[in-house]
Amino acid sequence: MKADLTENALKVLRARYLLRDAKGRVVETPEELFRRVARGVAAAETRFGGTEAAARWEAAFAEALAHLDFLPNSPTLMNAGTALGQLSACFVLPVEDSIGGIFDSLKLMALIQKTGGGTGFSFSHLRPEGDPIASTGGAASGPVSFMHIFDCATENMWKGGKRHGANMGVLRVDHPDIEGFIDAKLDGRSFRNFNLSVGATDAFMEAAGASRPWTLRHPHTGEPVRTIPAAELMGRIARAAWRTGDPGMIFLDAINRTNPTPEVGLIEATNPCGEVPLLAYEACNLGSINLSRMLRQGPDSYSVDWEKLGRTARLAVRFLDDVIEVSRWPAPEIESMAQANRKVGLGVMGFAEMLILLGIPYNSPEAAALAEELMRRLSEEARAASQQLAQERGVFPDWEKSVYARQGLRLRNATRTSIAPTGSISIIAGTSASIEPLFALAYRREHVLGDQTLTELNPLLLRYAREHGFFSEDFVRELRAQGRLADLPGVPQDARELFRTALEIAPEDHLRIQAAFQKDTDNAVSKTINLPEPTTVDEIEAIYRRAWEWGLKGITAFRYGSKGQQVLELGIGEAPEQHEHFARCDPQACKL
Repeated sequence: MKADLTENALKVLRARYLLRDAKGRVVETPEELFRRVARGVAAAETRFGGTEAAARWEAAFAEALAHLDFLPNSPTLMNAGTALGQLSACFVLPVEDSIGGIFDSLKLMALIQKTGGGTGFSFSHLRPEGDPIASTGGAASGPVSFMHIFDCATENMWKGGKRHGANMGVLRVDHPDIEGFIDAKLDGRSFRNFNLSVGATDAFMEAAGASRPWTLRHPHTGEPVRTIPAAELMGRIARAAWRTGDPGMIFLDAINRTNPTPEVGLIEATNPCGEVPLLAYEACNLGSINLSRMLRQGPDSYSVDWEKLGRTARLAVRFLDDVIEVSRWPAPEIESMAQANRKVGLGVMGFAEMLILLGIPYNSPEAAALAEELMRRLSEEARAASQQLAQERGVFPDWEKSVYARQGLRLRNATRTSIAPTGSISIIAGTSASIEPLFALAYRREHVLGDQTLTELNPLLLRYAREHGFFSEDFVRELRAQGRLADLPGVPQDARELFRTALEIAPEDHLRIQAAFQKDTDNAVSKTINLPEPTTVDEIEAIYRRAWEWGLKGITAFRYGSKGQQVLELGIGEAPEQHEHFARCDPQACKL
């Protein structure tokens, strides 16, 4: 079966995913890639149902991939069916407060990033800067100094891999070095390979809201080190985010309230883009359903094909569980944790495209209601699939230590759903990224394939313009220059509403969509609250506070024009240096 791939999809596949020979020549077609991945993953079925079952599921997996109904995370597409065989995108590694522990994690990070995986770290256990070291008589340099080592290692690793390494760095809001962590990117040079998030607690958010003092504590003893105004610290977070897009915030109490295995440990960090909170040494395999393919076309309109969505979700959960069976793990500790909890994260891409085809503006109550309904049904189907797998294969080994044991709910996977950014795989699928609105209607993707630039005009808009009588050469020329419809003459108001882009959508509407998807998501939701350049520091602080009030597990706000390098740029005709980064992560960090 031949996949229906766009020109940009083919460019991405040739650059990163298709196999090459010893001389660097591409020796695989996209169809062969999908068959390789399906065969490599379906090999897990041999263990449970024999070769006949493996052949049957290989055919089903290959069909879903080739039709672009579902795609797994990049390492699975790159490595399934190859000798490398490391298929997971997400890992969290502990950072112990010793030189040996720190550099053990650094080595393991390098091994993971070599295979295309991303890594998250909590640096909260490292002693603060200036703390005495009894064994040497010296003083500790603090977590931020060691983060530079991890950042430098990632910077020098990526040239040998298929994509740039990505990291998440987390520091608890009560760590004595939290101020230096918040300001770590203000120089415009440091931590280009890290997303940074403050690990906030409910107590801190309450103290900041009430303008109470906040105590910073030694990470080993819990003893108070000093006290600062909580509101002042919150303002510092917002100012740094206003200038650089970092730090974001993860809400540790919200995350641990839904930790499925609290007896195994507390969750302190997430993967690089924040959608998967993980215990130390845990890994997660991700995949996304293409919502633009989950529609039924009638004579005059589209409707959601709920039956196809359910069928695809059940297939995808089985695929992701099989990935755990066949993956080769970077270290025994990771293999042990991955097998013990069997976490997977099924999400979506193409939400904005689905809304457009349904005629629903992104910033409408109808869009939020559909988001909630989609995730509720997806979660139900994923849970049912995991229950079926538990009957066939057994529950995940840590099930007795999980919240599900108390409920009598037998599941194969400790988590089933997660909303990832889908940067590269949404290009392959030819659809809009994740649950984000359209960033622009004409734009350049910079720094995605080395020095290559991918230019795009939104095909749905061009089709809509033809159907509604406002397509012309002048329209296309103006669209290329501006990237959105706001100031284009002759465009109907309905079109302006339906094709409203990310910077034209109010922050609360962004948050409302994130909250709607988070409601029934086991893990978390990666979403960027894209903001226009005039946004103020106070407005960013209000966004962060509203995210906590609405029960989100994390928040990222990015003000257009606040970073010197970017993935997407408005319009096609302008000089590249006129625009700056729209998403807070490094150009490759969001490419899962």
